[in-house]
Amino acid sequence: MDISTITGTDLATLGTIFLSTAGIYLTIILMTRLFGKRSFSKMSGFDFAMTIAVGSIVATTSLSNTTHFTEGFFALLSLFLLQFLIGWARKNSRLEAVVDNAPLLLMKNEHILEENMMKARVTIADLRAKLREANVTRLSQVKAVVFETTGDLSVLHGEDPDMVDDWLLEDVKS
Repeated sequence: MDISTITGTDLATLGTIFLSTAGIYLTIILMTRLFGKRSFSKMSGFDFAMTIAVGSIVATTSLSNTTHFTEGFFALLSLFLLQFLIGWARKNSRLEAVVDNAPLLLMKNEHILEENMMKARVTIADLRAKLREANVTRLSQVKAVVFETTGDLSVLHGEDPDMVDDWLLEDVKS
């Protein structure tokens, strides 16, 4: 039985896909070692875009017969370099404001901030699910819920009657 009957493709094509995938995978490891783990963090919307773009380049380089390994390598190098440069430039607060969304307060103590919920397009059901996930058993335990720059919801809660330190909410829009 011929391999192409089983796989729908020939052995040479499968070999090319394997070599291209292995090469691009090793390239990602190399780039991550050179540019740091921050390349795959989820600390900002830009970081999320980086992760999606890397996945797209890997898929295209591995499976496209029109995109060669060298092109995929250069695309990854460019992407990692851009991410590194923007990460460095974000030290400037003006550029950071352009690149990153500001975190948004969705709950202050047990009060739901409806207007902010609408801005963030977060539903009450989403909020309720995150509160349960954070093991909140009473709304009175909630100190703050923040819609982070990554799209995650952070729930600050506890039995302690003290308020949240101002420093933790310094960059959060209320």
